[in-house]
Amino acid sequence: MNFETIAAISTAYGTAGISVIRISGENAISEFNKIFKGINLNTVQSHTLHYGHVVNEDGSLLDEVMVGVMRKPKTFTSEDVVEVSTHGGILITQKVLERILSLDLRLAEPGEFSQRAYLNGRIDLIEAESIMDLIHAKSEQALKIANLGIQKETSKLIRNLRSKLLTIIAQIEVNIDYPEYDDAIVMSKEIIKPKTLDLIQDIDELLKESSKNQMIREGVKTVIIGKPNVGKSSLLNALLNEEKAIVTEIAGTTRDTIEAYININGITLNLIDTAGIRETEDIVEKIGVNRSIRALNDAVLVLLVLDQSKALTKEDKELLDLTKDKKRLIIANKSDLPKALWMEEVVSISTITKYGLKDLEKAILKLLSLEDIEQRDFNYLSNV
Repeated sequence: MNFETIAAISTAYGTAGISVIRISGENAISEFNKIFKGINLNTVQSHTLHYGHVVNEDGSLLDEVMVGVMRKPKTFTSEDVVEVSTHGGILITQKVLERILSLDLRLAEPGEFSQRAYLNGRIDLIEAESIMDLIHAKSEQALKIANLGIQKETSKLIRNLRSKLLTIIAQIEVNIDYPEYDDAIVMSKEIIKPKTLDLIQDIDELLKESSKNQMIREGVKTVIIGKPNVGKSSLLNALLNEEKAIVTEIAGTTRDTIEAYININGITLNLIDTAGIRETEDIVEKIGVNRSIRALNDAVLVLLVLDQSKALTKEDKELLDLTKDKKRLIIANKSDLPKALWMEEVVSISTITKYGLKDLEKAILKLLSLEDIEQRDFNYLSNV
């Protein structure tokens, strides 16, 4: 396919040692060669690197650069590609890009290089998504999943399922076209039905594992909830091992939601510390309570914090009922104080002494069915 030649900054916006500007298209090499002072790029071999300068319209030097020349089809976009490594200042990078855009080409749209790679058959949709996942990965496990997609392992899995399905469809069509043969009934019962059931099982397993991989890739939206002054903010700080939230003995100190990320054995939790949920006439606190309830409704995982040094209150019971249909862990905090709360299936912790925090992390992974994360096969979709 023939497209316009495009260019864009490929590296993150900011100050660094170098910045990279990518140019892709039929005229990428010949157009950039017009503003490059050094070797004639039109004559160089593919996949070579060259030193020189980008020059202004009047011939003065704009920047000292290294230029990579890659000829189609063995490039990311399957088009001719030029990659210009400039000095990494924000202004100089922008100036070099402006000089490039003065040529017969245009600024690339967001994601357009990947789009061309897909349209030219260089990558499939799974690979395109995996590239984005690789860029935004927050854990080693997310990196593994993204790399499997880029290496086409996930695509192979889908092609295998598709092949099995087409075989079943072909056998069904034979039975429909030749119903007069007795073998048709035998084939349906002894061949087609077992193959269909096996395929359904394979797809169910794929979807189940894919939902887990999606949690690894995107993180798990986790809300810390409880009545005021049970230690929600202290729990957030203890898990992060830093003073992210303000902690005082005054109930209702947290008036708004506080968000942070924590990595537990390769799983990213998007932690949200909420304002204590209770009846209140304070307008500001009431807004915080409403936001807490919204965060609870959106959460995948709920960490319900109770005060182990006090018996269950009406507010505790209301929260237990409010969260009963959510994937939740009940956490009994303040285990360093005399015990007054007796409940089964709770994780006992102390945010003061750090007692039970490791057990809490294990319980979180178990609840998410991710306790075997180190041994898992990541060769599954994560974007189902």
